[in-house]
Amino acid sequence: MEAPPRSSPPSWASTPCGPTVTRGADIEAMLDAAWQRWGRLDVLFNNAGIIQGKPLLDVTAADWDRLMDVNLKAVFFVLQATARRMIRQDPIPGSELRGKMIHTASIAAYRGGLPLTAPYAASKAAVVSLTRTAAQAFAPHRVTSNCICPGVVQTPLWEKLDVEWSALEGWAPGEAWKRRTAGIPLGRPERPEDVAGLVAFLASADSDYMTGQAINVDGGLVMGS
Repeated sequence: MEAPPRSSPPSWASTPCGPTVTRGADIEAMLDAAWQRWGRLDVLFNNAGIIQGKPLLDVTAADWDRLMDVNLKAVFFVLQATARRMIRQDPIPGSELRGKMIHTASIAAYRGGLPLTAPYAASKAAVVSLTRTAAQAFAPHRVTSNCICPGVVQTPLWEKLDVEWSALEGWAPGEAWKRRTAGIPLGRPERPEDVAGLVAFLASADSDYMTGQAINVDGGLVMGS
């Protein structure tokens, strides 16, 4: 299908705070922008997430709610809004599928979080559960749902966690990162491109017969599930 002419940016694109996946109106506006440009939604990469390093006994209700709003509530409602569109569109050209949903969980979903990241680990375990429930719900409509479980990735999220964790332990900046990556079997920290390759595979026709899977991409930190 030839893409229609690019429309003007949605009104929220120039607002000071920009769009957020925690607001229903912004989720719909985000999907509308893609729908207006392409006429369909073939692939969702549901990748919003935040983290906080804080002792389990010090986590407040506000801490919990903020993290769950982004890591779980937003994931669910983006999934829901996308699925509503995917299940009513024609199959992807050359495929029996109507759409593919990819969500970001974490190896913390399986092994539990670090002592400083209990809410984060709980949210990612829930993302795995949502992934599998959606896979069962939408299989009859030929929409797949899978998630990726990265390990210790060199990103701003982990830079933030290193600062918080190192400060709590009284370590020099960078020490938490150094200790966390020391035991990776493949011998180096994970890079964003290591994750991107798996996402590209799940978005491609090569993964058409996969659904309900949570796939570790972590350099060998977790072997099994």
